[in-house]
Amino acid sequence: MARQLLLGIDIGTTATKAILCEPEGRIVAEAEAAAALCAPRPGWAEEDAEAWWRNLPIVIHACLQQSAAQASDIAAVGVSGMVPTLILTDDAGRPLRPSIQQNDARAHREIEDFKAACDEGEVLRRTGSAITQQSIGPKLLWLRRHEPEVMRRVRRVMGSYDFIVYRLTGVASLERNWALESGLFDLQREDWDEAILTLAGAERAWLGEVRWPADVVGAVTREAAAFTGLKAGTPVVAGSADHIASAFSAGIRAPGDLLVKLGGAGDILYCLDRLEIDPRLFLDYHLIPGKFLINGCMAASGSIIKWFRQEFAPQMSYADLDAEASQVPAGAEGLVMLPYFLGEKTPIHDPLARGLFLGLTLSHRRAHLYRAILEGIAMGFYHHVQVLAERGLSISRVRVTNGGARSALWKQIVADVLNHPLEQIAHHPGSSLGAAFVAGKGIGSFAGWDEIERFITITSVIHPAAERHRRYRDHFEVYRQAYERLRPLFVRLSLADEDAPAQT
Repeated sequence: MARQLLLGIDIGTTATKAILCEPEGRIVAEAEAAAALCAPRPGWAEEDAEAWWRNLPIVIHACLQQSAAQASDIAAVGVSGMVPTLILTDDAGRPLRPSIQQNDARAHREIEDFKAACDEGEVLRRTGSAITQQSIGPKLLWLRRHEPEVMRRVRRVMGSYDFIVYRLTGVASLERNWALESGLFDLQREDWDEAILTLAGAERAWLGEVRWPADVVGAVTREAAAFTGLKAGTPVVAGSADHIASAFSAGIRAPGDLLVKLGGAGDILYCLDRLEIDPRLFLDYHLIPGKFLINGCMAASGSIIKWFRQEFAPQMSYADLDAEASQVPAGAEGLVMLPYFLGEKTPIHDPLARGLFLGLTLSHRRAHLYRAILEGIAMGFYHHVQVLAERGLSISRVRVTNGGARSALWKQIVADVLNHPLEQIAHHPGSSLGAAFVAGKGIGSFAGWDEIERFITITSVIHPAAERHRRYRDHFEVYRQAYERLRPLFVRLSLADEDAPAQT
């Protein structure tokens, strides 16, 4: 009997990842290939979409080799990725410039122009999305002003995983959560908002058909098969936003479930079964029809940790830094860090915000700074939890995933700051598993969404300490006041940034 395997691909900030899994609940292969984020100017975030495509044959071949499988064993393909990344292509499907990432903060003037030209409250009501640095409309307006020669050649606008689906199948589509998070989509009518398209200078013809994650968009073309090693004719589904796929594959399915993702960016996702719109948070469709996820995304999280290690402790491992910082008491002896190293998305929506260490003295050492980074990122998550509490939304359970979940110290800090136990999942592959599951759902390999539980095992629960939470709660007040009082200075700094020459 022929094997039936499902391929899940995730287009991530630092890597393209893939898994092969069996519908019965076993992951048989995993692989990844490096990707790179580029920041040619302060606040910019770009990537090479063609590099993602070039990574596909690498990870697919590695998965097939690990599992001793054939391309013909792959029954369906699902792709997840960063959202709402902006990719512009010509009529041949080639990217016209590097992608503009979801955490890119260049269009702050255009954001203000958008707000001045419309009723923000009405836009929020129609689209479910506030006008922020994540919005696609201001970025398109920025491109019209600064790169008009590129905009004259645009034929398609798509996101990261939509781009890969398009290159695999030759069919242009946009998954529902890219549409929703773009700020161009009327949530009530479930169609593109003509007024916002006009304001952005966007053409409706650029936008592909909006599809549900498990919809089969098309099949792998002969050209794509020859390049990637897949079998021509293999079904490809629309796929999913990475954080949505990751939350689902972590078992976030019931109202009150919360996921904390300790990744390069910091995601926090809360499940509910009704529509809830808040200008401070993002709104997404759950993979399960009829459910929603309200969520936050911190522009920089684990990327700050990576930056600190590369610049100040390149000879040390993360485990070494953890061990050193674990000797420092909670609160880092009066040191507070603001994690706004790429501006900030939720819940403050301020692309001009900047990172900060507050309270430095000559008695502070490297370990204090490192612990303050872990604590400052946790404070950012706690800010989101405070927003949920203001809306009367209670948390029933919290799960933690992504690379940062390997750090016992960081997990304990997050548990202490949030004052909730954290459930850790054994070997959670994240978004790629969610992508593989929706591929299986699209071809009928799974009868129900609850079958994701086959892949989930809880390995440990990290409990908070009441005394440390009280200390962190006091620190949180300083954390919030520091931003509010320094916000005018961040604006002044941004003006200096704009005059700085581009890096080469």
